Formats: sequence, structure tokens, C-alpha cells
Amino acid sequence: MDPKAPITQDVMTIPRKTDEGGKRNLVGLTRDQMREALIEMGTPEKQAKMRTGQIWQWIYQWGKRDFADMTNLAKAYRAQLAEHFVIEIPEVVTRQVSEDGTRKYLCRIAGGHEVEVVYIPEEGRGTLCISSQVGCTLTCSFCHTGTQKLVRNLTAAEIVGQVMMARDDLDEWPVPGEPKDETRLLSNIVLMGMGEPLYNFDNVRDAMKIAMDAEGIQLSRRRITLSTSGVVPEIARTAEEIGCLLAISFHATTDETRDVLVPINKRWNIEELLGALAAYPKASNSERITFEYVMLDGVNDSDEDAHRLIEHIKRHNIPAKINLIPFNEWPGAPYKRSSNNRIRAFANIIYQAGYASPIRKTRGEDIMAACGQLKSATERARKSRKQIEAEAGLRG
Repeated sequence: MDPKAPITQDVMTIPRKTDEGGKRNLVGLTRDQMREALIEMGTPEKQAKMRTGQIWQWIYQWGKRDFADMTNLAKAYRAQLAEHFVIEIPEVVTRQVSEDGTRKYLCRIAGGHEVEVVYIPEEGRGTLCISSQVGCTLTCSFCHTGTQKLVRNLTAAEIVGQVMMARDDLDEWPVPGEPKDETRLLSNIVLMGMGEPLYNFDNVRDAMKIAMDAEGIQLSRRRITLSTSGVVPEIARTAEEIGCLLAISFHATTDETRDVLVPINKRWNIEELLGALAAYPKASNSERITFEYVMLDGVNDSDEDAHRLIEHIKRHNIPAKINLIPFNEWPGAPYKRSSNNRIRAFANIIYQAGYASPIRKTRGEDIMAACGQLKSATERARKSRKQIEAEAGLRG
């Protein structure tokens, strides 16, 4: 192992004070955590499970933020809840809409930090690309987000809060008592925004459990895709504890090239990664693993690369599809996008070998919302740990 390979920094999910006089945010708590919080507030233990279920539905099924709206709870109990708790999600700072309908949100979280979230409407589905960290620890050389240093992990509330924020904007919360509308504007989640989700595993898991909950947001695990650069030890945990679909930022077929493009490869190389991927579908009863492959002119786009990619997948017997991503250029980027002819030739070799090889249509490029382009302007400067803690309002 190369000792210089970037390893996740010791960045904790910093506990923050709220502006509400120390009231606890119920968003992001697991059912068990919410139950314990209600008991601590004075809810009788025998009632706590039922009360958790009722509050859970109001927050995640109906999208309510005011305890006064929770009409199946006694007025006095609602007032007691309001004294102890808040229901808060990230605040939308800016909202941009692309010519193709893609929406990019800049969201402010505790401590004044900001993350970007992208909603991509397509025929028959709508995908929300959410972030798991402020910045990123990975420094992948082709990725604009990777040029922004890691500031901190997002909490479970800040992760699932992005989904709730998008549902607000899409006006997609159902109304109690009205017929259920089966068409979902927000039908899919991809953890492909800012950050490496598997370096913030517990918070990502808890947030996705809430998104999948049958009495809440109600998204199937097959509607959620987690994208990782290859944090090998956490891949098996993802299968066991989340069970969602998996996408891998592969991008190269030799260790020499992948070490440059995706430096985490210096810690867990292609062979180790492929071994973990081969076990994943069996463990999670999942569908095909998506191999994400950004097309960089003269770097990883040769016929030889295409044949090597097929060989890797076949040798490990991995059920796979390969998403080819035309490189989305950004100011100062060190690479160029492969030509359309080269991308098509690469795709054809993969297709002829029996694998799906869709070429991802670039969306939201005019508002810098395309894959690898996310980077919050206010976080460009590196901040010291002390600054971050001061801004986050660490509990004394």
C-alpha cells in the first residue's frame, strides 16, 4: 500500500447547536432514536412506539414541519413536542433550472456550509442526485468536486433532508385523505453528488433507511443507487445494511491509470475492488452493478481499454452494465472529452460482448450540474478544523 494514498481524514460528523434554544431535530433519527427521544421528553414507554409511528408518518409521508398539523395527537402533546423538538431540513439558497429541465439547488446546512443537489427529470422517472459530504476527500483528477477539500460529513438529517427539500420544490407531498397518486416526480435517488458515501457510512445508511421506510418516503431499495470510488471494506456492509443498488466509479482498466484518475486505487487496487464487487450482488440480492466510466480523450478510451474492461468483468463473473460518461469539462480541467466517434466505438465493443453500454446524456451542463461538476462556490477556500468547529457551533 502506498502510504501517500489519500485515506479519509479524521473528520467527525460535528454535533451542532441549533438556533432553536437547543431543541433536538427529529429529522434523521432512526425509529429507535426517535422513540428514545420521546421517552426522554416524558412520553410513557407503553405509548412511545405508537407515538413514534404517528410522528414519523407526519414528517416523512405527509411532509409536515409543524407539530400543530399533527391532528391525531392531543393538543397538549403537540405543544410538548414543540417545546422539545424541531423538524428542520437544509435551506435552499439558490435554485437554477437548466434548459433541459434539470434543477440544481445550493443548500445551506448547519454551520453555514453549502452542498449541491441536482434533480434530473426524465420520461417516466425523476432522479435526485444527493450529496453525502461537504467537499470530498478523494481528489479524483477529472472531477471538479474533488478539487474542493473535504470540510465535513453530512448528518443523516442533512442527507435525507435533501430528498425532503426536493419534494417541497416539486410540490410532491401527498395530502392526507386524498387518493394516492402513484406517479412519482422524484422516483429515484443516486448518491452521486458531493463526497464519498462510504466514508460517511452510518449517516448514509440511516438516511436511506428513512427514504426506504414503508410508512415514510417509500422508495424501494432498487430505486436507490449508491456510487463509490471503491472503499472496499465498506462494500460488503452496504449490501448487508442498506441493500441498495451499487455503482462503481471505475474509469480505468489498469492500476497505473486508475492510480492517477481515482487515487483511492493506491489503497485498494482493481483486483481487490473487483473481488468485493463480485460478492455484492449475492449478498444484497441486487441487480447488475453499474460501472461508471468517464471518457477521457487519449487517457482511457482506446479499444484495448474496452477489451480489458470486458475481461475484468467476465473473469470475476460480475453482472454488470457499463455507463459511459462523456467528460464534462470545467474551467482548468486537465482533460478533454473523447470524441463522439471514439465513445461510440468503445460502446460498441462492450455491447458486442453482451453488456449494456449506454452513453449517458449530459444533463444540466449549462448550470454546471453535470456529473463531476458540483462544487459550492463558498467552500472553495480550505478552512481549518478550528474555523469549521467555530462556525458549526460546537456544543461546549
